[in-house]
Amino acid sequence: MQRVAAWLNEKNPGLDGPIGVEEDLIEARLIDSMDFLEFIDLLEEISGDSIDLQEVTIDDFRTLARVRERFLGSAVLADAPGG
Repeated sequence: MQRVAAWLNEKNPGLDGPIGVEEDLIEARLIDSMDFLEFIDLLEEISGDSIDLQEVTIDDFRTLARVRERFLGSAVLADAPGG
């Protein structure tokens, strides 16, 4: 999740403080339509899996908690200290 948070902070340099895991990334405009495909590429790179856009909904990308649950379950463990 560190890479995802770093990417979001890079795209939104005016952020004050960390992004909450339940913050709505779309409503808060932390991900916009111009960055969406790049965000999907990042998730595919981190997870090592392709994301079939026919099998996902916008809600799968709405919060960091949902992104972690839907796409990064095993990748998050590998990203953790000692993992």
